Amino acid sequence: MSELTFYTNPRSRGRIARWMLEEVGAEYDTVMLDYATAMKSDDYRAINPMAKVPAIVHRGRTVTECAAICAYLADAFPDAGLAPATDDRADYYRWLFFAAGPLEAAATERARGIVVTPEQSRMVGYGSFDTVIDALEQAVAGRDYIAGDRFTAADVYVGSHILWGSQFGWLPQRDAFDAYKARLVERPAYIRGAEKDDALMAQAGA
Repeated sequence: MSELTFYTNPRSRGRIARWMLEEVGAEYDTVMLDYATAMKSDDYRAINPMAKVPAIVHRGRTVTECAAICAYLADAFPDAGLAPATDDRADYYRWLFFAAGPLEAAATERARGIVVTPEQSRMVGYGSFDTVIDALEQAVAGRDYIAGDRFTAADVYVGSHILWGSQFGWLPQRDAFDAYKARLVERPAYIRGAEKDDALMAQAGA
């Protein structure tokens, strides 16, 4: 067994963590969890009390939440070069946690049919859906990657939101998003991760 175990379901945000695992080139064991039973078991709740995937356990350390997993793996496997130098991480942290906070919240509420009124905009962390999308567009426009001219773990996380948003129809079409997506889907690690998750879905009959 490897020193890293990956708990996932191919119909989940686990696909983000899978992509990141492939980017760092780590050896890992995959544990597939179904939503009805395994994910709610006492054994798995001991790993993640939220009873959700993904999660990783690396050398006895547990990490949950996709943004945290991406950041952790970038630091745990520095030879992959997926985190900027420590004195050059402003954009890296900014957009990684922008996606985990305002973007995630705005996308979820949009999917649920919730529209924030102008009066409510100061109450919610993201202000308004349009404000979030405009900020996201500015983040990827005129640059190759989210933190500059080099691909990082932040691109795995932010890029996954943009790819899913386009796939499921909540992300408006913008030229900057299309150009950014085109660069991401050509990455060998992205392709490998998608192939492994698709195979897992077929195996599980998902």
